[in-house]
Amino acid sequence: MPAKKAGRQQVKRAVRTRGDRTETRSAMAKALRSVESGDVAEAETAVHDALATLDRAVQKGILHKNNVNRRKSRMAAQLNKMKAASA
Repeated sequence: MPAKKAGRQQVKRAVRTRGDRTETRSAMAKALRSVESGDVAEAETAVHDALATLDRAVQKGILHKNNVNRRKSRMAAQLNKMKAASA
């Protein structure tokens, strides 16, 4: 495949996935902030939304499944640690 065509395709892919990457990062940041705030109910919903967003990123091929599994595991551990501390 000519390099020019590969470059054009990469630009199209980057534009197509930009919104999904932004959504994933925003959801993760929101979950992290809510866990740090200490509000259990808010943190649970934010983490649940972030996990769903990460799963969609895997389905769309934006992130690797092992990368997402690691992030999900760490996020769940932080949430559980916060729950244990507040109980």
